Amino acid sequence: MVPEMPAEAPTIANVTGSRAPAGPMVPARYRVTDHRQDNADTVTISLMPIDDPIDDPQPGQFTMLYAFGVGEVPISVSGCPRHEGVLMHTIRAVGATSRALCRLEPGSVVGVRGPFGVGWDVSSAEGSDVLIVGGGIGLAPLRPVVREVLAARERFGRVALLIGARTPEDLLYAEEVERWRAVPDVHVEVTVDAASRGWNGHVGLVTALLDQLPITPSLTTSFLCGPEVMIRVVARDILEAGSPADHIRVSLERNMHCAVRQCGHCQLGPLFVCADGPVVTWAVAADLLAVRRW
Repeated sequence: MVPEMPAEAPTIANVTGSRAPAGPMVPARYRVTDHRQDNADTVTISLMPIDDPIDDPQPGQFTMLYAFGVGEVPISVSGCPRHEGVLMHTIRAVGATSRALCRLEPGSVVGVRGPFGVGWDVSSAEGSDVLIVGGGIGLAPLRPVVREVLAARERFGRVALLIGARTPEDLLYAEEVERWRAVPDVHVEVTVDAASRGWNGHVGLVTALLDQLPITPSLTTSFLCGPEVMIRVVARDILEAGSPADHIRVSLERNMHCAVRQCGHCQLGPLFVCADGPVVTWAVAADLLAVRRW
């Protein structure tokens, strides 16, 4: 495994032909077919396989993306081939490898391992109300949940989507969020930490909007992803409103290197987040997230 290291740009080989991946540690080659700048430091890339494709990821799973010559990082899947026809990842530039991935233009080649981890298990929420809360880049792994729920809208009760961003300019999938707003019987609220000129929406914490959502907590399955402090506060408030802890699902973020439960970098208490997560119930996560990270 190649760690993140300073680099000007990834070395991208021009490759042809196809081959089958040799195992979970060997990346399959994918070609970038689309590059979309979501905001100042975040892009979404769409990928098509050159080699035999990886298995179709479930919502909430992640892959290991390899920028050739630079390194490999875990990235949540933000679009599944069965919904989009392509494999999509939304990436924030925070280190050498993620910056290299963000610079990839159509035609570039990237390595993909996976899919890994436990997903959201959206189908088990059928028949209940659904609450989806995404903060910042946390909306990316929740996007496939929204897609699945809307594709089978009649199987779920009331649906509420709560999105938080630092500023209006940092909001992910802004045009798609407006399309979600237009879906009948789907309640969408967006809040920002700091408003810019022309913003007429809510300003403040996502928790301030929970009471306005048309759901019954005791009959709701919740999907939460974002900063840990947001997850802790939202989960606490939903729990206090009457939701069972095992109906609250959260996505954990830890430093994953191997993705196959071998290196130990992502261990959190008894869990290896790469294999036992990243999605767990609040009944599992509550005590673990109460321990301060050093």
